[in-house]
Amino acid sequence: MKKGNPWALLPLVVFLVLYLVTSIVIGDFYKMPVTVAFLAASIVAIAMNRKESIHDKVEVFCKGAGNNNIILMCVIFILAGGFAQVAREMGAVDSTVNLGLSILPGNILIAGVFVIGCFISLSIGTSVGTIVALAPMAVGIAEKTGIPIGLALGAVVSGAMFGDNLSMISDTTIAASRTQGCEMRDKFKMNFIIVVPAAIITAIIFISMNVGDTSVLSGSYDYNIMKVFTYLAVLIAALFGVNVMVVLVGGTLFAGVVGIFTNAFDVWGFVQAIGKGIMGMSEIVIISLLIGGMVEVIKYNGGIDFLLDFITSRIHSKKGAELGIGILVSVVDACTANNTIAIVMAGPIAKDIGEQYEVDPRRAASILDTFSCFCQGVIPYGAQLLVAASVAGTSSFAIMRYLYYPYLMGICALLAIALGIPKVKKSTAKNLNFGR
Repeated sequence: MKKGNPWALLPLVVFLVLYLVTSIVIGDFYKMPVTVAFLAASIVAIAMNRKESIHDKVEVFCKGAGNNNIILMCVIFILAGGFAQVAREMGAVDSTVNLGLSILPGNILIAGVFVIGCFISLSIGTSVGTIVALAPMAVGIAEKTGIPIGLALGAVVSGAMFGDNLSMISDTTIAASRTQGCEMRDKFKMNFIIVVPAAIITAIIFISMNVGDTSVLSGSYDYNIMKVFTYLAVLIAALFGVNVMVVLVGGTLFAGVVGIFTNAFDVWGFVQAIGKGIMGMSEIVIISLLIGGMVEVIKYNGGIDFLLDFITSRIHSKKGAELGIGILVSVVDACTANNTIAIVMAGPIAKDIGEQYEVDPRRAASILDTFSCFCQGVIPYGAQLLVAASVAGTSSFAIMRYLYYPYLMGICALLAIALGIPKVKKSTAKNLNFGR
């Protein structure tokens, strides 16, 4: 294995200094736009490696920005933004909030948001799409009940990461299963046993935080069940295995029909809502493209090889191999801010580690997905927290203290490695030799 080049990681240091350190020092996380920080880091990445021409390095950057996973993610951002804005303007968000306020006791409102997030993300397979759809509802609940906005958004992000890790149509599930050569349903069963305890404990925590808070339910809350059904239609379609893009396009059209039928807007209002929703996701799309290009240059210059060598050289046992796989994908995810890309990049190395130390492919796939989702769910510059924060006009750090599920998911993953659970029966995994 190549030892790589530690200096190739300089662009990541530049980003961290410009965005995180600067924001912490001045005490304002809005002074430094994250897009500018990533642009500066990308410029540094392209400026490095004098042995290559600027033309060649720009081509490498464009190759990374045009990666299939990056473009697919951007398309999902666009579709999710359109759906969320149409649903919002036709009243689906308000109706869903009011329905929740009407039927849920005050002491389980936030737990209810978490559970709804779990079901939606499990159904559509995208955490960002779930957050875009549910964050406005959570903000509405917070404003009407006095619950901290950070807490409400923490419940949404927590629920979103549940499905991102488990959904059969999630990119992370597909990538983890394919790189390790196992069936998705087998990886799902392995993951389910590991993370469900974390989900149950999270729900209990959210319930305990609002025990006795029943006064918020006073008053009359009007809702239109047809508007609420917009979200249910998306959920049901996803449960039947419909492609996430088809789900979002169909959901947008259905929301538009409901909006026109209920006089929430006319045809042109529907079209304008789609456009507004798409433009609202422009920053996230730009960030994704910059990250994809920058990471490809870092990889080309040997930065990722250095990280891989640094971790794998410290493995000496089967449990150490499993922990190494978890650390490996977590570090790559922290650098890329994209758990799917992290899994694709770390997957082939994780397979080599697994074969050397006899780690079952299903278990390796589960570890890859769980640790990547844990890391992705808590990094302040990840798309999930950035989207949630942008909806409420707050900072990622205001939400991080309430991310109980991602933290507990990470703890459960560590315990699963330490205790050797769940027990793995003889593997029937297929050797796909992905990436070799």
